[in-house]
Amino acid sequence: MMYNEEFETLPREALKALQVKRLQRVLQRVYHSVGFYKKSMDAAKILPDDFRSLDDLKKLPFITRQDLRNNYPFGLFAVPMSNIVRLHASSGTSGRSSVFSYTRRDLETWTELTARSLIAAGLTKNDIVHNAFSYGLLPGGLGVHYGAEKIGASVIPMSDGNTKRQITLLQDFGPTVLCSTPSYALHLAEEGVAMGVDMKSLQLRVGIFGAELWSEKTRDAIENAFGIKAFNIFGLSEMLGPGLASECLEGRHGMHIFEDHFLVETVNPLTGEVLPEGEEGELVFTSLTKEAFPLVRYRSGDISRLIPEPCRCGRTHIRMERVLKRSDDMLTIRGINIFPSQVEAILKEIQGVEPDYQLIIDKVGALDAVELHVEVGDKFFSETGGVKELQIIEKRIVKDMKDYLSISPRVKLVAPQTLKEKGSKVIDNRVI
Repeated sequence: MMYNEEFETLPREALKALQVKRLQRVLQRVYHSVGFYKKSMDAAKILPDDFRSLDDLKKLPFITRQDLRNNYPFGLFAVPMSNIVRLHASSGTSGRSSVFSYTRRDLETWTELTARSLIAAGLTKNDIVHNAFSYGLLPGGLGVHYGAEKIGASVIPMSDGNTKRQITLLQDFGPTVLCSTPSYALHLAEEGVAMGVDMKSLQLRVGIFGAELWSEKTRDAIENAFGIKAFNIFGLSEMLGPGLASECLEGRHGMHIFEDHFLVETVNPLTGEVLPEGEEGELVFTSLTKEAFPLVRYRSGDISRLIPEPCRCGRTHIRMERVLKRSDDMLTIRGINIFPSQVEAILKEIQGVEPDYQLIIDKVGALDAVELHVEVGDKFFSETGGVKELQIIEKRIVKDMKDYLSISPRVKLVAPQTLKEKGSKVIDNRVI
């Protein structure tokens, strides 16, 4: 079963022809409406009319996450604000987040793609969807929500948190589908067992999980905990959100990328050289239909491999393997993307804090737990009243990390020079 069989089963040649047509249209739009692209294309001595095939795409420069931040907030928008009906944003310190915009048509496109993803996993209008993806500035929750409604399913918009109540509603409302990060799903299972609930006795039959790196081992753990089939969904806020790619019922080996809306390349993360299909590398995406915020050759930082072999489900769109590593230092903590540079920017603004810190990430049960060790000045450990000052600094760090990055670390303040011998600023002890 498919949501849009005509486009999901297009022969490869017809699909490539459609991609060329849509790429040419996108390049004309961004060249004439977004200063960043005009400047970069002029510098590369390339004009939109120079593109005749998909191979010509490699002539264009990449766009990176740093470019998005440099053009904060609205510098990469391709339509006037009067045409924009939705804004989402990444986490970040003031002025350093990325902002994503949507026209009415963009939202319709996004809704269709998440509907395609859910139907690929076997959902129907008879399902009840317990949506525990986060609602808010991050686009995950709303993207899945509208896709589920599009196929006629009933939606329980839970968002994340308030775990005990979620378990009660899982019992009372009888949802058949659970949508969340994989770690939160395991946390729900652990809390349910602690409450004396047989999680396999729930009405759940399918789970849709994403927004963080997870392995086949984690899939097995989720399926065993709930007695369900677990499917992977992939998205990038920079493109649209969840629904860029998803697994289907046929073997769950790789996620179909909806190529009528996105071009995908695999490049060497060090050199930027385009790699043949099937070789592992960094995924680079170009949005072909986004109106408000089209990105051309966006370096995702995700390392994966494209699977060109046909899928038994009949979809002709290429598949990608699950993402298990990054080409940069981005961390995903409880579904939130965080860079060490953001932590540094927060600490730099707090008086009394020294430059060195260490971020330690572990698992407590199924959930990520963060401990932040921060050096402060010697005077706080020697002067009268130093304890009070330390408490003030600690509270400020906790508050700013929560306000800017939406995480709540356990903060430990240490004397200067304590962390210099510790090596890496980030220690990630999690096993995916």
